[in-house]
Amino acid sequence: MTNRATLDRIEDDVAVLVVDGREVTRPSSELPAGAREGDVLDLDTLAVDPEATEALREEVRRAREKATRGKPPPPSGSFDL
Repeated sequence: MTNRATLDRIEDDVAVLVVDGREVTRPSSELPAGAREGDVLDLDTLAVDPEATEALREEVRRAREKATRGKPPPPSGSFDL
């Protein structure tokens, strides 16, 4: 089992963390000031791990780039449905 979690979202006063692919919750008051969705946290201290967070964000950026490669860009401007 890992000692790291990713902050998935905050709902009301509850922080939803992803640990080893499963969701666990903690009171959001336990999070460090400034913690935001996508941050990687140490489960023992709940401190943000800035290096792991940046690595995860880069991994997500590359995956999004790969998924959209070769696809036309979404339409821009005003349009009626």
